[in-house]
Amino acid sequence: MAGTTGITTPHPSGPAGAYDDTATERWAAEPDKRPGRTAFQRDRARVLHSSALRRLAGKTQVVTPGSRSQQWDASPRTRLTHSLECAQVGRELGAALGCDPDLVEAACLSHDMGHPPFGHNGEQALNDFARDCGGFEGNAQSLRLLTRIEPKRFVGSEETGGLVSVGLNLTRAALDAATKYPWPRGAHPVEPGSLKFGVYEDDLPVFGWARQGAPADRICFEAQVMDWSDDVAYSVHDFEDGLHAGHVDPAALSSESERRGIWSAAIGRYVPRDTDPQELSAALDRLMGQEWWPHGYDGSAVAQGRLKDATSQLIGRFCLAAETATRQAYGTGPLTRYAAELVVPRAARHECAVLKAVADRYVMQRAEQEALRADQRIVLAELAEALTARAPEGLDPQFRALFDAAPDDRARKRVIVDQIASLTDAVARSLHAGLTGRP
Repeated sequence: MAGTTGITTPHPSGPAGAYDDTATERWAAEPDKRPGRTAFQRDRARVLHSSALRRLAGKTQVVTPGSRSQQWDASPRTRLTHSLECAQVGRELGAALGCDPDLVEAACLSHDMGHPPFGHNGEQALNDFARDCGGFEGNAQSLRLLTRIEPKRFVGSEETGGLVSVGLNLTRAALDAATKYPWPRGAHPVEPGSLKFGVYEDDLPVFGWARQGAPADRICFEAQVMDWSDDVAYSVHDFEDGLHAGHVDPAALSSESERRGIWSAAIGRYVPRDTDPQELSAALDRLMGQEWWPHGYDGSAVAQGRLKDATSQLIGRFCLAAETATRQAYGTGPLTRYAAELVVPRAARHECAVLKAVADRYVMQRAEQEALRADQRIVLAELAEALTARAPEGLDPQFRALFDAAPDDRARKRVIVDQIASLTDAVARSLHAGLTGRP
C-alpha cells in the first residue's frame, strides 16, 4: 500500500486552518460522487454504512442479551447501541468545543469496530493466540479494519499487479481522531508495560501517514473528546443496564462493606493505584446526593422514567464538567486537532470511575459471568486452533484469499486473527461448533 496525493473537499464549517487540505486528504485519491458534502460528512457516512459497524449489534457490551439472570429488561445494550450513544455524546461535546461534529461522530462510531466476539474477554484470548505475530488489541484492530479489512476502496498494487484494499479510505483527520493510543505495541509513552496500543507492525505505513505532522505520542483533540465520550457513555449506561437487569441495588451503595468492594474494583483499573478511597467515597456521595439519583428501582414505568432522567443528568454533568474546564484553560475559540488538550476535572473522573466500578462489582464479577467468560475463552482458543489446522477451510472468502496470498506463517496467522475478530458472538460459537463438533 502506498499513499497518494488525495483529492480534498473544502470544509466551510471548520475554523480557518484547523481542517486544511492535509487533514482532509485520503490515503488513495478519489473524486466526490456528489458535490456539496464535506470530507468529514463522507467519513461519517462510510462508517455508518459499514458492515463492521452493523456486526457490533451481535457483540455483547456488559449484560448478555436474553440471559436468564435479567430481572426486568430483555434488551440491554450491545456494542452497536453503545457506539451510537457514544457518537451522540461525542458529537455534541465536540461541537460545543469547536470541533467538526461529523469528524468526532465518525471517530466515536468507529472506536469499537475492532472489538472481537465476547468483548474484552475475547480480546485477551486473541492476544494469547496472536502473541507470536504481534498480539491483539481492539484499538489496533479498529485501525486495521478502517484502513485494510472493511471492503470499500481498492487500489492497484505494483507488487502483485492486482488490487489491494485501502478499507474505508477515510481522511487523515478521521483516522487520527479514531486513534486512542497512537503508538505501537510496547511503546506506551508513560507505561512501557501497558497492553494498550493502537497499531500493529503491519499497519505502520498507513499509521505514519495518518499521523503526519502530529506531535509524537500526543493524542489529537478530537480523539480525546471521543475517549471521554466513550467513558461517559459506557460508565453511565452500564450502570443503567445493571439496574435494569436487577444486578445493582442502589440501596446497597450506602453500605461501607459494599463500598469497600467497589473501591477494590476501581483502584488500579479505573483510577491510579495510589488513589485515596476517601476520594471515591466522596465522589459516590456527591452523586447519591443529587435529587435525580435513583435510590431505588422496581421496573415500573415511573422508575424507568426516573432512571432515564438520571442517565441524562449524569451524561450532562460529565460533559459540562469537561467543557467548562477546557474552556477555562483555552478560551472561547474553536479547539481542534493539536491546538488544545481536553481538560476533565479530577472530581468528574472519579465520579465516572465509581459508576464503572459499580457495574464491574455487581455485573462483571458475578459468578455466572466468570463461568461464561471461561467458556468464551475456551471457544475462541479452540476455534483459533481449529482454523489454524484446517485453513483455509472455515475462512470466509475474503479471508481465504488473504490467507492464500500471505507470504509466511506469521502473516497467515494474522489473517486467522482478523477472521475471528470479525465474528459476532453467535457466529463465533456456531463456527466453533461446526469445526470442532462441540457446542
